[in-house]
Amino acid sequence: MRLHPPRCFSGVTTSPIPLEQRDIFVPPVTYPKNGTVWHINERTHVSWDTSNAPVNITNPIGLILLRKSNIGLPVILGNRFSLLQGKVGITVPWVVDGDDYQVDLLGDGGNFSPFFTITGSGISF
Repeated sequence: MRLHPPRCFSGVTTSPIPLEQRDIFVPPVTYPKNGTVWHINERTHVSWDTSNAPVNITNPIGLILLRKSNIGLPVILGNRFSLLQGKVGITVPWVVDGDDYQVDLLGDGGNFSPFFTITGSGISF
């Protein structure tokens, strides 16, 4: 019995296909900043500096998470947006009051905001 390769592989090559050069983009968060106070359920935004964005970004799709006391929380503030936007509107989530919150802007890498305050729950610890 003679085996024949399937026709679907007839165009397969072992030569590498050149890939477009990609750069990692980790933009600094510009808002919220130190001294910012967010109130639960208010509409606000997170912004970042896109002035040094490379032409070809490895992962241009962003995700923003909330952090408290230097610990990442499973609280998504924004997702599936272009890192090149520089700003995303969010609604402040219902969380305990505190002055040790940060946002974590993720895409190619992660970049934390300065510490800021969230208030309005009447609960803190």
